[in-house]
Amino acid sequence: MSVPEDDSWCVEPHHFSSRLLLGTAQYPSPVIMQNALAIAEPAMITVSLRRQGSSGNGGDFWELVKQTGIPVLPNTAGCRTAKEAMTIAQMSREVFSTPLIKLEITGDDYNLQPDPFALLEATAELLRQGFTVLPYSTDDLVLCQRLVDLGCKIVMPWGAPIGSGQGLLNPYALKTLRARLPDTLLIVDAGIGSPSHACQAMEMGFDAVLLNSAVAQANHPIQMASAFAKAVAAGRQAFLSGTMQVRETACPSTPVPGTPFWQHCP
Repeated sequence: MSVPEDDSWCVEPHHFSSRLLLGTAQYPSPVIMQNALAIAEPAMITVSLRRQGSSGNGGDFWELVKQTGIPVLPNTAGCRTAKEAMTIAQMSREVFSTPLIKLEITGDDYNLQPDPFALLEATAELLRQGFTVLPYSTDDLVLCQRLVDLGCKIVMPWGAPIGSGQGLLNPYALKTLRARLPDTLLIVDAGIGSPSHACQAMEMGFDAVLLNSAVAQANHPIQMASAFAKAVAAGRQAFLSGTMQVRETACPSTPVPGTPFWQHCP
């Protein structure tokens, strides 16, 4: 199933055909990670400077990531304050030579929910410093609107708490975001557990999905990476094609002459 040639999307300075983003943590081995990335062909891959470290074995890991040739999206995973996140963002810009940063600031250690107040503070300052900020947030409409008002062109609302694999816990909130922010790139990030979850997000009209644990912790990560790539492409194609109208009653796909009029679809 191919993505239409005219359906590419952009995060400057990159243009993508794939709408799947993958993380690089928790894989059984570097070789499995490389093979999973090769078969999924994601648009971008995320890396955490704070969790991997920038020297020693971490340096070897960065070189391995760069060798994939896939655009890197550094993130600030593990940060607890705006100041800490901004420091990691500045270090990441130097290490990876990119203005892109996925901004994560944890506000609660139980469900790893993003801190909305620190997120807004850090977003405003990093945008001022010339970063392209991709904020990881909850699915709260007002928070996402405030991030867009600050100047974010992309917002990354969660589907469920990170690493939970629960899928899209609040479809209503996500559909509302999509409807109220039609000109903003929206990427569902966190909580995706199976390819069907990713497909559901794409069918809603989201621009991409980002996941890590669902592939890295699968029994067979390489095959699962392939499954997710296909699911994302299928969901996008379904959205572009337009799904059928949902009806409250049955409707025969092949009307039979002589049946009562109420059994014919409008």
